[in-house]
Amino acid sequence: MSEHSEPVDIEFFFDPMCPFAYQTSVWIRDVRDAIGLNITWRFFSLEEVNRPEGKKHPWERELSYGWSPMRVAAWLRRQNMDWCDAYYEVCGKALHVDGRRFYDRDVAIELLRSADLPESAWDQALADDTTHDDVKRDHDEAATVHGGFGVPIIVMPDARAVFGPVIAPAPPKERAVELWNIVVGYGRFPGLYEIKTPKTANDLSLIGNLFRPYLENREWPTIQTPAP
Repeated sequence: MSEHSEPVDIEFFFDPMCPFAYQTSVWIRDVRDAIGLNITWRFFSLEEVNRPEGKKHPWERELSYGWSPMRVAAWLRRQNMDWCDAYYEVCGKALHVDGRRFYDRDVAIELLRSADLPESAWDQALADDTTHDDVKRDHDEAATVHGGFGVPIIVMPDARAVFGPVIAPAPPKERAVELWNIVVGYGRFPGLYEIKTPKTANDLSLIGNLFRPYLENREWPTIQTPAP
């Protein structure tokens, strides 16, 4: 990416379980509205990367909290990228704002209906074993090609993948492009791997309050595999 160019097509890797990825997805949609990004939504499994030794892979379980909804998103993506976008948006809001479990079938079908998406998508996607392949292909690429260890991951043309921005809450809509310019600039320095702000007790309290719907309604513990 040249010094003065602006990326138009980006890839955004997400897991709907992740509250930070959700906040970043809110922001990236604001950036899209402002400058006209084309977003390819792709998948990364926190259940897989944080899987305890000896436990089943998410694709080996009858239902996985993040993996199964991503299979539905993969089925929708085959039809229309906008459908995948809309499904992630309603699933993210359901858990991270409203405290609803988007991976419950009845809730999932209601969310599909609310987004004007095919209500049959949940059952069709989970009956189609090839949707496992779609999710796993994205996950494996994120992990092996981009060195991914968590989400969000943004891949821009002719630049390195960026983990983040990790921000909570998403910035105001009018400041979305300001943050975007920082992210684009960061990606232009091949030897720059990390800029990180330590979280104070006050920061953790604010994040905890923001994430309360997620923390009170999720059915999984926090497990984090450290970055390599």
